[in-house]
Amino acid sequence: MRIEKVAILNEVVARVKDSDYCFIINHGGVTVAAMAKLRADLKKVDSRLLVVKNTFLAKAAKEKGWSDEVQAMLTGSTAIVTGHGEPTAVAKAIIEFVKASNGKAAVKGADYDSKIVDAAMVEALSKVPGKDELRATFLMLLKEPATRLARVLSEKAKKGGDAAPAAEAPVAEAPAQA
Repeated sequence: MRIEKVAILNEVVARVKDSDYCFIINHGGVTVAAMAKLRADLKKVDSRLLVVKNTFLAKAAKEKGWSDEVQAMLTGSTAIVTGHGEPTAVAKAIIEFVKASNGKAAVKGADYDSKIVDAAMVEALSKVPGKDELRATFLMLLKEPATRLARVLSEKAKKGGDAAPAAEAPVAEAPAQA
């Protein structure tokens, strides 16, 4: 194998091994402008797109320990999306790219959470809210009871409801008996 091919193979293997996820897509027939837009969208979510030869990806899959299911995905024009962090935003960008391609591009599958998943699972992942969105929802749920209590007390005070109980006077201590 020529030195250039060995370098490319090593880059593919290193990228697949180092990333938290690896989405495998078919990009055949897609314009250069559409690929550039996908690359820009992926850059925003700390991911990168790399067009790879199927034989190189097969070797990377073998080194990563992926199941034989991946071999069926390695046909046609193949690109991988790798990166770190939250894969839901990446899946959303990929699904938007596929929809915008008018049937030219397709998701083949992905290595997500150390499992090989199919295109349907990638589409389902794209519909899941991201971690930040889930955290915000969780915090709103935690804050809601206190907000409701404050709202009820405020309305009661506005309507001239019962005044708050007066603070009790301090109790004098009894003299110590000796």
